[in-house]
Amino acid sequence: MKTKNIIYSFALASAFLATSCVADEDLNQIDPNFETADSFWENETDALEGVNAVYGSLLTDGSYMRSTPLLLDLKGDGTRSNSPWGAMANVGRFNTSVADASIYGWAFETFYQGVYRANQVLENVPGIDMEDQALKNRILGQAHFLRGLYFFHLVNLFKNVPLPLSSLEIYHEQKTQEEGWAQVISDFEAAAGLLPNNYNNVSGADQGQAGRATKGAALAYLGKAHLFTANFAEAKVAFEAVINSGEYRLVDNYRDNFTMVNENNSESIFEVQFSREAGGVDLGWGGAPASGWGKTSARAITYGPPTFGFTDVQPTRILFDDFHKETTISGEVDPRLDATMFYNKPGGMMLYGVDFATHYGANETYLNDLFVAKYQNSDGSRADEYDWRSGINERIMRYADVLLMYAECLNELGQTTAAYGYIQEVRDRVNLPDLASTKPNMTQQQMRDQIAHERFLEFALEGHRFDDIRRWGWLQDSAKLEWLKSRDPEYNSYVPGREYFPIPQSEMDNNPLVTDQNTGY
Repeated sequence: MKTKNIIYSFALASAFLATSCVADEDLNQIDPNFETADSFWENETDALEGVNAVYGSLLTDGSYMRSTPLLLDLKGDGTRSNSPWGAMANVGRFNTSVADASIYGWAFETFYQGVYRANQVLENVPGIDMEDQALKNRILGQAHFLRGLYFFHLVNLFKNVPLPLSSLEIYHEQKTQEEGWAQVISDFEAAAGLLPNNYNNVSGADQGQAGRATKGAALAYLGKAHLFTANFAEAKVAFEAVINSGEYRLVDNYRDNFTMVNENNSESIFEVQFSREAGGVDLGWGGAPASGWGKTSARAITYGPPTFGFTDVQPTRILFDDFHKETTISGEVDPRLDATMFYNKPGGMMLYGVDFATHYGANETYLNDLFVAKYQNSDGSRADEYDWRSGINERIMRYADVLLMYAECLNELGQTTAAYGYIQEVRDRVNLPDLASTKPNMTQQQMRDQIAHERFLEFALEGHRFDDIRRWGWLQDSAKLEWLKSRDPEYNSYVPGREYFPIPQSEMDNNPLVTDQNTGY
């Protein structure tokens, strides 16, 4: 971030000190080469740069550059990891170590970095005299949205966490998860009241800029927070507002949601903006940003198939099989399969300009294995992912998710028949049969199971599956837990409490107001 609080204490000559005319405060001097928080927040340019820095925390290793997708994906039954890096492989095995904060600890730190930056905006921008009040509102709305998003991840992944609403105090007390969700909801509500539907016709320097948070993004996440706390009536209201806004529709080609083609499209409600062209070429591992940092993602190399990437994350055979449970109207395999994973497909499958069977033909293990296709630069323009610099935007809220979450709310509110249409809208894109004809008159429980299946396939390897498993209470349901174990052996090592990550030990050691470690650690 541009703001630096750097104060130098100068050791003065003893003869000067002997004059006894130097007050203690005179020994603290501001380096004139750096701006301080007190001198930075003066005009609308400063305000925009300040909120841009809040977005910056989405781009580093602890967040969506690499760590956050791993933490969200690996505990689901659609993913597995044979990574030689224990901190990564153990995420999906529910065996994260308090002694090694790699990955989860970086995420924890980065989310709070984003919160701190958002707090600075919310504290300082109201005092800036700006002629364009609408621009001021948009800046504050984005800060509320991003703080809500960072808090969402913290509460969802770490359970009982501090909720700092000020950048001035050093220590912040640990809050309950219920208090955490209340703050998340409060931030998204504030954001929804301040943000525009889009930036096409706004006045100001942000006009036409893609990637900024909108009213639809705030409402979608507001609905999601209500859904995660089983407040289905309020979630329904928020999702209805998104649907009725007319701002969003599903793209025709499902795969366009995971490549550089058609980024910021009509289905994308919020996505993290990566680019190979922006910034420098250094990788943004974390901490204070450096001038040479790029704006690229390491997801592609981390998830990439062997000889093209590190293959630290792979789809499970269960996910592959579930894509074959139902054919399209024309009798074909669900087209989302090929957009989700690479495999030895009859008739051939291309990746990085080569045929799968030809490329892996000499290695029987690879030939019969499954590899991630989503978010890979695999269309032939790139030879591999080994420069660590993917420019593919991460779509973290899609309209398809809103439609299926809305259908879930309808079902939970006893409106099961009404849920069919919203599910079918998602199915129609991939030419699946009319659910009302193939499975008419489902009970509420049958519809719950159907929605779980629909979400499993639609959002595979997008960080949703384990969130769903946890919020549906499957880990506390002995029958569901046994079912998960039969699908994914990694669930055999699950112990209660480990659906959440531990509070990093550094936080426990350094913050006297954080005293309760999560159950199971």
